[in-house]
Amino acid sequence: MTLVSIAVNNPLIDGRQSDRAMMIRRGVQILLSDMRFAVLPELTLANGRRADLIALSEKGEIWIVEIKSSIEDFRVDRKWPDYRRYCDRLFFATHPGVPLEIFPEDCGLLLSDGYSGHLLRDAPEHRLAPATRKAVTLDFSRAAAQRLMTAEWAVQVHGT
Repeated sequence: MTLVSIAVNNPLIDGRQSDRAMMIRRGVQILLSDMRFAVLPELTLANGRRADLIALSEKGEIWIVEIKSSIEDFRVDRKWPDYRRYCDRLFFATHPGVPLEIFPEDCGLLLSDGYSGHLLRDAPEHRLAPATRKAVTLDFSRAAAQRLMTAEWAVQVHGT
């Protein structure tokens, strides 16, 4: 399923995320950008799972960030261990209204207020196999290029 559509005003927003999740995402994107990561939201992985955010460092390290906007959001979603096979480090991101102690210690933890993000706990490293790294990096690159092209087309069509 494509995440962008040239039929909407903003083809880079797919509309599945709550306002609170988008607020968390924005602050984390700012933090990761400040850390010189390229960041891509909503990337579908080879196992069919969709990473909320995936980030690529200048050295090629891959981080996945799972956004949780409430205790209930964390409690009902148990797919996050499946992300470990596709990243060097796995993080949770949330906002100050969610108790931090609910998040597992074996994952990193990011806190966002929508205007910035803070690295509260680093994630343990579990290096990807070279073939997996190449596949994820190619998926990242192709998705980013496709979204850029689709956004360019939307600007041409809508004249904005």
